[in-house]
Amino acid sequence: MTRARLSSARRVVVKVGTSLLAPPQGGIHARRFFDLASEVVALMNERRQVMLVSSGAVGLGSRKLGLRKRPVAIPEKQAAAAVGQIDLCRRYERAFARHGRHVAQILLTHAGLADRERFLNVRHTLNSLLERGVVPIINENDSVSTEELRFGDNDLLSALVVNTCEAELLILLSHVDGLHDRSPDLPQAARIPEVKELSPEVMELASSDTSDLGTGGMRSKLQAARSASQFGVPTVIADGRRRQVLTRILAGEDIGTLIHAATRKLSSRKHWIAFSLKLRGTLYLDGGAVRALREKGRSLLPIGVVSARGKFGVGDLVRCVSESGEEVARGLISYDTKEVELIKGQRSSRILKLLGYTKGDEIIHRDDLVVL
Repeated sequence: MTRARLSSARRVVVKVGTSLLAPPQGGIHARRFFDLASEVVALMNERRQVMLVSSGAVGLGSRKLGLRKRPVAIPEKQAAAAVGQIDLCRRYERAFARHGRHVAQILLTHAGLADRERFLNVRHTLNSLLERGVVPIINENDSVSTEELRFGDNDLLSALVVNTCEAELLILLSHVDGLHDRSPDLPQAARIPEVKELSPEVMELASSDTSDLGTGGMRSKLQAARSASQFGVPTVIADGRRRQVLTRILAGEDIGTLIHAATRKLSSRKHWIAFSLKLRGTLYLDGGAVRALREKGRSLLPIGVVSARGKFGVGDLVRCVSESGEEVARGLISYDTKEVELIKGQRSSRILKLLGYTKGDEIIHRDDLVVL
């Protein structure tokens, strides 16, 4: 999708970073809530549907609790999130009320979206809200999450919401005007207007730095864009401090970095497999297996598995990598760790003899496999 075609997007996910609402230098950008609401309503008046994935609960809560930096201990993070989430939604509610619009709070966890039934329930809820002209304000449920607080961020969550609600555009707003060819703090840094493919070289340009009150750096934004891209959705990373930034992006202006959608779109279920589930292990494949997956679309057979790492059970998500460590695919495995150790490198016809039973010829069936 070219910039000129961004105007055709009717359903948009906008992620707002903590730095825009509770900047590291202190204070709260109270005015930004009203500016965002004005822009979102303007888009809605153009017959678009908009969802806000908003960080800031921990940051706002930290301000209220008098903390200068993001808490380190999990209970302190959860306390800050519990205090801040109320403030966050109240500010959005006031801002949208000026335009006669209602907001709805949606708190999600990675574990919740990993359950397919709950994933679909979230989809139905979001669709119902959007059809009624309500603006969903989505955030991770930081006050009860533990693993998500350590490793998750709302960049990834926003990409998962793209699949959940079948959006057509993802916009990631922070304090940086897109991806640069070197650290944006350097005077010679140049903005990269468009990225057609998220190659390893492009990923290397990303800094993993985060702010004192936030969790997501540029690397997490590129990972989110990669997830959206695989669902056939482009991403724009832009500076949320710009005036009318959302309107200008959808008008096709050269703002931030546009990351193109992949040419081959994953189905909703396969996208859910690849990006909504937690990885539990890694399978190392020989060259023949790599070619069979990439070039022929085959299932993964035990004969192609060289080794396995991690502790996984039947139905868990595992990575498939080449012997050099390059990720080739992800999929739901049909055998657990101990079983894979016994059958790896063997022909499928020997599974019954080696285990005393069989769950099928494939370690991962192609219907449960996503080639990346």
